[in-house]
Amino acid sequence: MKGRKLKLTSEQRKELLEVLETRFKKNMHRHKGFDWNKVQTRLESNPDKFWSLYEMEATGGEPDVTGYDKKGDAYIFCDCSPETPKGRRSICYDHEALESRKEHKPANSAVQMANDIGVELLTEEEYRQLQKLEHFDAKTSSWIKTPANIRKLGGALFCDYRFGHVFVYHNGAESYYAARGFRGMLKV
Repeated sequence: MKGRKLKLTSEQRKELLEVLETRFKKNMHRHKGFDWNKVQTRLESNPDKFWSLYEMEATGGEPDVTGYDKKGDAYIFCDCSPETPKGRRSICYDHEALESRKEHKPANSAVQMANDIGVELLTEEEYRQLQKLEHFDAKTSSWIKTPANIRKLGGALFCDYRFGHVFVYHNGAESYYAARGFRGMLKV
């Protein structure tokens, strides 16, 4: 929950670091030339980010380093699970969409879950950049940050990878499907 300091135990932090390091070393194509020791040092100097990474992992996101933001001087972690994270599916786009449903409401919304976890939804550009590292969402789809003018009209955007191409689609923001969730991004 953004603004709320949620802490992990030292054992949880240690286990998370081991998982992240193993994933980092197994997937060097996502972060060529990066040094895990520098990433770990940055993480340890930003302990508030552990909670978000823990939640990304717990909901099936398989977070990994996917880049470096020079302007913000931060490593970029994104969900790298092959399909949209299982623990974040069957959700509509945002709270307004959730409230607009009269029947069969989903349990949550992508925007609210991202806020609770402390991550950002990917923009279309960020989603396309992630797909350049490897292909994700061949059987699922992921909500992406929707421009205000589209959202104001009741729509929301989502993406997937089919037929060797990244597709961007639209849907009513209140819609939800078992195979649609969202990918998050965290800067550390």
